[in-house]
Amino acid sequence: MATPSSDSSSHSKLSFSHNQSSSSLGSSNHKPHKGNHPAWAPIDQLLSEHGQVEIQHLKLLHRVGGGGMGNVYVCEINSTAIESNHHHPHCLYAMKVVDRDELKAKNKLRRHEMERNILSMLDHPFLPTLYAEFDFFHYSCLVMEYCPGGDLLTLMQRQPNTRFPLPSAKFYAAEVLVALEYLHMMGVIYRDLKPENVLVQEDGHIMLTDFDLSLKCDVSPKLLKCNGGSVMDKYYHCYSHLSLPNKKNKTKASSSSWRAEAIQKPQVQLWAEPTDARSGSFVGTREYLAPEVIRGLGHGNGVDWWAFGVFLYELLYGKTPFEGDCGGTTMTNILQQAVSFPRICGRDECEEMGKAQDLIRKLLVKDPNKRMGSLWGAVEIKRHGFFKGLDWALIRSLNPPQIKA
Repeated sequence: MATPSSDSSSHSKLSFSHNQSSSSLGSSNHKPHKGNHPAWAPIDQLLSEHGQVEIQHLKLLHRVGGGGMGNVYVCEINSTAIESNHHHPHCLYAMKVVDRDELKAKNKLRRHEMERNILSMLDHPFLPTLYAEFDFFHYSCLVMEYCPGGDLLTLMQRQPNTRFPLPSAKFYAAEVLVALEYLHMMGVIYRDLKPENVLVQEDGHIMLTDFDLSLKCDVSPKLLKCNGGSVMDKYYHCYSHLSLPNKKNKTKASSSSWRAEAIQKPQVQLWAEPTDARSGSFVGTREYLAPEVIRGLGHGNGVDWWAFGVFLYELLYGKTPFEGDCGGTTMTNILQQAVSFPRICGRDECEEMGKAQDLIRKLLVKDPNKRMGSLWGAVEIKRHGFFKGLDWALIRSLNPPQIKA
């Protein structure tokens, strides 16, 4: 999805009819973690009075984004759609509109269906809630949460030196990590992480959006138990019994210093990483492509952790690590060039910046079998020194950074 831009007249290009429409709805009862959001009340009232949400129930205000998979509009409930004796808070929604015929002609209809299926199963504070979906003629509409804070790329470009201060970058990276962890637990490999796809909610927390490039796969969560001993003893005690891919490389990988630092487990650890997933599709944004995607030899969950490394680098330095003069040069750099870092840190933050660089290096390992996250996912990334002291259980209650909007 392209960077959101204001276009108050764009919705006039769509011709909406009040017939040949069908809809299906989620319900706040099925979204226990976000079921108390006030935006549910008008939607539930529409369902109660009309049985479904239709296009005439919504008023389009302006366009906020668009791309090859459709356009996104800000909308609100039409004042005539709900009985006047119901006084619900005024809520804005984001509605993604796609032309199914156009997508079918471009062989992209399955991507839209995948996004719709994924959105219907999400229930997480850093991921969008799908309030309603409906079709009219050859258009499909997805009504979701609206994030008034824009996207991280736009916000980053407004900061001094077009980059985020280290504490802000750490905050956003931590919330994105939690969102990716949830997606992987649900068997979803995201495959399109970049600042443009990270929106800022009204309260300053993030929301990961755009799932048309995502891959749905099987995942088998496991509850791991550790009972004392050294770090390496815990590593073998907890994980040696699991049947995982790349098991033949486990001894070599686990002996490296970064795994010794990262795998420090609590007594009980939930692990759910789709390590068996494989895809041959060439998808993603060029500067964020993992080496295995470019080589076309098949890729899995490791592409998200590579992209997470590129994402953190861009937040800190205002550019991606392998960007070249053209697309071909960029991909060659991804395959062949070692990651390097500009010298921009101030004296007081050099130690923390060093930890960030260490994490990025371990995420940007070109061999996915040796890349941090590919085997143990967010479990080990959360325990890197860059995130030391962060209470992951209370991350939703942290105060978002105060940055220039």
